[in-house]
Order: sequence, then structure tokens, then C-alpha cells
Amino acid sequence: MRAVFKFKTLYLMMVPVLAYFILFSFYPLARGLVISFQKYRLIGDRPFVGIENYASILKDPFFWDVFRNTIVIGVGIFVINFILPLLLALSLNEVASSWFKKITQMIVYLPHLFSWVIVGGMWILMLSPDTGIINQIIQLLGAEPVSFLSSDRYARIVMIVTSGWKEMGFTCILYLAAIVGINPSLYEAARIDGANRWQLVRDVTVPQLVSTMKVVVMLNVLGILRMFDQIFVMRNGAIADKVDVIMMYTYQKGILEFSVGPATAAGFLVILATLIITYITRAVIRYDEG
Repeated sequence: MRAVFKFKTLYLMMVPVLAYFILFSFYPLARGLVISFQKYRLIGDRPFVGIENYASILKDPFFWDVFRNTIVIGVGIFVINFILPLLLALSLNEVASSWFKKITQMIVYLPHLFSWVIVGGMWILMLSPDTGIINQIIQLLGAEPVSFLSSDRYARIVMIVTSGWKEMGFTCILYLAAIVGINPSLYEAARIDGANRWQLVRDVTVPQLVSTMKVVVMLNVLGILRMFDQIFVMRNGAIADKVDVIMMYTYQKGILEFSVGPATAAGFLVILATLIITYITRAVIRYDEG
């Protein structure tokens, strides 16, 4: 108690933060858990139905379709958001020109600052079969234009690639920050031993980035099942069956159909699955070992 009084100013500074999380995170979460076991009505009583909402979700074939889409797209985004930023960071680290490196960092980071409303709209325009710049390039090369956003063949690939393009700069900055913190004496010792530039990257830089890689893996794993903004903006009726994900399913159930109980149950299944995947990933990569 004496320690609390001694640092009372710091504890008082924590009160607004705790109040924010209690009001806007923990309370809605607890309230949502209760609703997931009820037959929700806007007016009137809300009878307790046990696990009926969860059972109805798990028996719904459409839920398993969107679950499969979520895993395929989520894993694809996970892989591309891990590999491409790492390669970009390692490449930029080898660039001698500081101004070129700074400009490149700024350019690749900019898409992360924009919402999916902007980014999705840009890609919809660029992938247009009639006026899109990508199809214009394809036509200049003598090929037929491709309807990327109305083809089952390309729908998932487009979602994966555009997500990787948007977030690549942010993750690249994390890797570059870690590279800056590497002890220069490690490179000097390796050069004395006769290491070339490739060996410096392979034997010094990459091993020193393992801790940062683990952080990136955990950040990406947390988002595998929570995709919504991108799909909501870029989907259309022609490719919905290939790109609809679990969060789109909860939107359709809860907002469009006003089946709040099943929608909330689906949301909590996402939370549970995310916790399980995160725990397994944490154990596999030995996150706590640094």
C-alpha cells in the first residue's frame, strides 16, 4: 500500500487507460458472450438458448465455406507478409545510397497509412478489364485483358497480393529498425574471416533478426482470421463464394439478417480459434526464448 501511495501519480495516469479498456473492450466482450447464448431481440425478453447459436453456426455449410476461404486467404497473406518485407529490408540494407533508401522506405510505407476504402478503390480501378493500367500493359504485350475481380481463378490471389502490397512497408520498417541495432563488430569479425556480402547477410544479419521475425509472425497470426475491411471493399457477387471470410459471415448474419445471437457466436468462435492458433504458434516458434 505504501508503494501505491508513493507512485500515486503514475497509478492515476493509468486510470483513463483502464477505464477505456473496461468500457470499450472488456464490457462489450462480456456482453457479447452473454448474447451468444441468447435468442436476441431488440425489444422484449431475450431467452437463454444455451449452445443453440453455436450449434446452428457449426451446422451451417456456408460457415465452413467461409472458414475455408479464411484459412486459404489468411495463410497466403501470412506468408507473403512475412517473406516480402524481409527480402525488401535485406535488399535496402545493402543499398549504399541513403537518399534512395529513404525514398523507397517512404514509398512502400505510404499504402499502410491509407484505409482499405482508398487502397481497395485504387486496385479496383487498376485491375479493371477495360481501363485498368494492368490490363492495358497486358494488352500492349499482345494478350487478352483479364477480369481479375470477377474470376474465381484470380480472386484469392488478388486479395493476398494486395494485402501484402499494403502492409509490406510497415513490416519492412520493423526489420530495418532491427538491422540498425545489430552490433557492427559482428560484421567486422565476419569480414576479417573472409565473409562476402551474401555470407554477411546469411550468417550475421538474418540470425540477428530472429527475435524480430518472431514478433512479425505473432502479429500476422493474430490477423489471420480477422480480415474484413479488404474483403468488404473489394468483393463482389461474382467472386463472393471464393473470398467471403468469417468476419463477412458475421456481418451478414448480424447486420443484414439481424441474427445477432448466431453472429455473436461466430465472432466468439473466431476469438477462440485465434487464441488456439496464437498459443500453438507461440509454442512452435519458442517466442519466450527470444
